[in-house]
Amino acid sequence: MRAALLQSTSGVEPAANAERIVAAIAEAKAGGADMLFTPEMVGCLDRNRERAAATLTDEARDRVLRAVRQAAREAGLWVHIGSLGLRDERADGRWINRGFVIDPAGDIRARYDKIHLFDVELPDGISWRESAVYGPGDALAAVDTPWGRMGLSICYDLRFADLYRRLSDAGAAALLIPAAFTVPTGKAHWETLLRARAIESACFVIAAAQVGHHEDGRDTYGHSMVVDPWGEVLLDMGDKEGLAFADIDFARVEQVRARIPVLAHRRALPERVTVT
Repeated sequence: MRAALLQSTSGVEPAANAERIVAAIAEAKAGGADMLFTPEMVGCLDRNRERAAATLTDEARDRVLRAVRQAAREAGLWVHIGSLGLRDERADGRWINRGFVIDPAGDIRARYDKIHLFDVELPDGISWRESAVYGPGDALAAVDTPWGRMGLSICYDLRFADLYRRLSDAGAAALLIPAAFTVPTGKAHWETLLRARAIESACFVIAAAQVGHHEDGRDTYGHSMVVDPWGEVLLDMGDKEGLAFADIDFARVEQVRARIPVLAHRRALPERVTVT
């Protein structure tokens, strides 16, 4: 599979972001890609809740999703929308952070709502309370593609290894981890965690990320990556916007799992921990 990764500095206007993704679909197709991967919150990245509320809507009316589905159909390309912020989808009134896999017919093949929400106080004084606006998902998701099964996740999920154990146990050969990592946490942990998830699951990791200084004032780390099941970094896009390609041989998954059969060696763990 030839993967194309979009590393973007998404803004607060969905129409402009949709235009950028549609252009990336055309560029990916021209570059021989089979599938395009985009970052988290690629439709609207805005921490001003009032302003975001004026542009976000539910899935049925989302202009970015509609534009991407049409462009995917016209190009005959698979597309992973890392995530979109959507509202009017939950009974409790909170918004959702939802990823999508679109097939070459423009149909939605999979959805995933982000489970782990980023509520932290960072050492530089920045505070994030994602759960104040977004509600967590309650289901894992994987999708079958012509190249192999892909497990879905979003950004902060990366820190929770049990999620990826469940996905690899369910047959995933690739783990999708779109993100909008902050700069401090990105510098400290991004590559280390991506490589760890690849190694412990013996899966490819495909992680398209936001980058740079955004209209809403935040800064994101970038360094979109593709990591192979042995933990080798096949692609690192650095700190600039753009599109890049990685050629992925899914036979590598079985080669690595035969070399170190970590999935076959997994055991159900006892719930009780003996403390002495």
